Amino acid sequence: MKETKHQYMQYYPKETLKLVNDVPGARQWAVSLEQTMLTYFEVDPNCRFESHSHESEQITMVMEGVLYFEQGGNVIGVKAGEAIAIPSNAPHAVFTTEAAVKAVDAWSPVMDKYRTSEP
Repeated sequence: MKETKHQYMQYYPKETLKLVNDVPGARQWAVSLEQTMLTYFEVDPNCRFESHSHESEQITMVMEGVLYFEQGGNVIGVKAGEAIAIPSNAPHAVFTTEAAVKAVDAWSPVMDKYRTSEP
């Protein structure tokens, strides 16, 4: 059996998980494999990700604060300890109000926008 780098676990010590700027007021880091990705976001108060869609399915879990998801006039506030699942190609906007938010996202397939290099 031929071995490839993809057969081995990849460890990311905390010091390698560097926050980089995303939209104004939001920073993130990401780790990925071939088909799955995890991103961590820190989002400032009164920040907005304008309406967008992507091929990747997205599951977001809020760790701190309340993150608001808007779709077709509906707004859902996802609180710390809660999650939201967004299907592929579903248009949505995301925003914060007066409090900062920390959240993690799981993606499949991997979002090229957030793809990382090897640790």
